[in-house]
Amino acid sequence: MPASTPGSVAIDVEYSSLNYKDALALTGRPGIVSSFPLIAGIDLVGRVYSSDTHHWSAGDLVILNGAGLGERSHGGFAEHARVDGKSLVQLPSGLTSRQAAAIGTAGLTAQLSVLALERNGVIPASGPVVVTGASGGVGSIAVALLAHRGYRVIASTGRVATETDFLRGLGADEVIDREELGAPGKPLQSARWAAGVDTVGSHTLANVLAQTRYGGVVTCCGLAQGADLPASVLPFILRAVSLVGVNSVDAPLKLRENAWHRLASDLDHDALDSVTSEIGLGETLEAATQLLAGTLHGRTVVDVNG
Repeated sequence: MPASTPGSVAIDVEYSSLNYKDALALTGRPGIVSSFPLIAGIDLVGRVYSSDTHHWSAGDLVILNGAGLGERSHGGFAEHARVDGKSLVQLPSGLTSRQAAAIGTAGLTAQLSVLALERNGVIPASGPVVVTGASGGVGSIAVALLAHRGYRVIASTGRVATETDFLRGLGADEVIDREELGAPGKPLQSARWAAGVDTVGSHTLANVLAQTRYGGVVTCCGLAQGADLPASVLPFILRAVSLVGVNSVDAPLKLRENAWHRLASDLDHDALDSVTSEIGLGETLEAATQLLAGTLHGRTVVDVNG
């Protein structure tokens, strides 16, 4: 373990989770890990066993998501970790360590997206909300969170044949094929929804913007289709649509705490458990390959001591 640094917190890790970034890192794809060697895992949940800061004490159960974990500093795929305590969040009451790991960065990002919609005035009465990449980690939790708050949710997925029942079980009112949004489209199209949570980017985000109603809000947190945005200014100047970026990696502590408080209260824990599978550290590479191939379903928790 690295030598202690001022403000560092040492943690006995209980669980991590497998995310898209982890899969990219584990399979050697560029753009995630900034230096080698580095332990992967952008999430961890565990118990503090020593702390150089008064904010945390031995025995505290804590969560860490993003904040450079598994990218700039050693991550959660380990039995022990030493981290900067500034982004740690207390495990909320009502959530187990395993459930918090299942939620992970994906769930945190989904909740931050929902909070962004709310801050910008989107309420259930505003109209339907489209969620792209709805079968993925962020998208599926966003569907569940929005449905719990009473929004009418339109879920977009590339796996309509196999994922429709899953998404409807999470609360989606309608499931559409991603092909409806994934190809180049007109800069302004028929208005279909009041808001959107986009995890895909590129033409998909451009079409979501082009089909958003006057005064609508779209959040952007992913680039599964691409980092480009082949759109025009027309949705912004003719329909007053707002595009809001969501970054969970560098989210300030107060926002993290608020998001985790809401995750503890707004997610159906039984539903979360039903879509969560568990693997050991030795199984992460195979699972990462499955995730990138689109064949891994639900959320995958990594028991680092298993």
